Amino acid sequence: MTPGGVFEKPAKGASFAERIAELEKRAGEEDFWNNAAAAEKSMTELKALKNRYEPWKELRQEIDDLETLYELACEAKDESEGPEIDSVLKDLSARYEKQNIFELMSGEVDKNGCFLTVHSGAGGTEACDWSQMLYRMYLRWAERRGFSVEEVDRLEAEGGIKSATCKVEGDYAYGYLKGESGVHRLVRISPFDANARRHTSFASVYIFPLIDDSIEVEIRPEDLRVDTYRSGGAGGQHVNKTDSAVRFTHIPTGIVAACQNERSQIKNRAIAMSMLKARLYEYYRQEKEKDNERFAQEKKDISWGNQIRSYVFQPYTMVKDYRTRAEMGNIQAVMDGDIDIFIEEYLRFAWAGGGAREKDDGNGE
Repeated sequence: MTPGGVFEKPAKGASFAERIAELEKRAGEEDFWNNAAAAEKSMTELKALKNRYEPWKELRQEIDDLETLYELACEAKDESEGPEIDSVLKDLSARYEKQNIFELMSGEVDKNGCFLTVHSGAGGTEACDWSQMLYRMYLRWAERRGFSVEEVDRLEAEGGIKSATCKVEGDYAYGYLKGESGVHRLVRISPFDANARRHTSFASVYIFPLIDDSIEVEIRPEDLRVDTYRSGGAGGQHVNKTDSAVRFTHIPTGIVAACQNERSQIKNRAIAMSMLKARLYEYYRQEKEKDNERFAQEKKDISWGNQIRSYVFQPYTMVKDYRTRAEMGNIQAVMDGDIDIFIEEYLRFAWAGGGAREKDDGNGE
C-alpha cells in the first residue's frame, strides 16, 4: 500500500516523503517568492504530492493500529472487539479502493486538467437536446469534484446544442475523464414527438489534456490557418459586433480548435492555441504508441453501433457501459453527475489491458 506514480521534478530515486520535505524546505527560504512563477509551480507540485502521499500514510497507520488491536483481542480471547474490527476493516478497504484509483492514473498528463467537447450526432433536435443533457452531466460531475469549469466555445441549435467545449481544471481531471471519449447513446420517449414514440439519439465526447510548459508540442506557422469571426452566441454587444472569435486549423492533420467565449481576441487566441496543442498532443501520442484504436473510435460516425455507453430512460431505466459492463439503474443520479462508477471501472479496465467489448443488441440492453 505504498504510493506510486511519476511527478515532473522528483529527484532521482527520491521517495514521496523526501520530495515533500525538499519542497517544504525550499518554500521556507527567504528568496522563495522572488520568482513568483517558479514558486507557484513548486507549491502546486507540493500540494499534488501531499494529496497523493498523505492519505496512504494515514491509511497505513490505521491499518497498523487495527492489526495491533486484532492481536491484542486474540491474545485476550476477547470476541467483543470483533464487530468493531470488522467495521473498521470495511471502512479501510473502501478507502483503499478509492485511493488506489490514483495508481491507475500514472500517465504523463493524467494529473493535468483537460478540455471536454460534446458534439451532437444522428437524431436532429433530439440529438441536440441529448448533447445539452450530456454536457450538463459532466458539468455537474466537475462541480461535485470541486473542479473549476470554463466554457470556451458553444454552438447553439434548436432544442439544445450542436457542440460545446469547456476547460476543466483540477487534480487528475484528465486522468478521470479520458475514458469518456466516445459515442454516447440515449434511448427515451421523445418529448418532441407528439405521438410519444421511442427515439434513439447520439452524441460524442472528446477529452484532451491541458498541456503545460514542460511538454513541447511543435506547431509550425506555415502549418496553421487562422480565422477570425463574430461570436454566434451570448456574450453582449461587444462580443457579437467584433471579430473576437478565433479558429485555428492545423493543416497537416485537419485538427480545428476555436474559442469565442472571451471579449478579447487575444484571450480567445490563447485559449484556442491551448486547445490545439492539447489535441495535437493526443494525436501524436497515439501515433507514437501505434495504438490508434481510441482515435479510430473517435473518428467513427456519431451514430448507431459505435457507442461506448447507452442511457435508457424508457421502457426501463439503465445506464450501461459496453466496454466494462458497468451498469447503474438510477439514471437521474447519473444525469446529475454521479458517474464515478463508470469512470473508475474504465480505469481498472484500461489498467488490466481491456478486453473484448460486449456485443450491443441494438436495444440498449
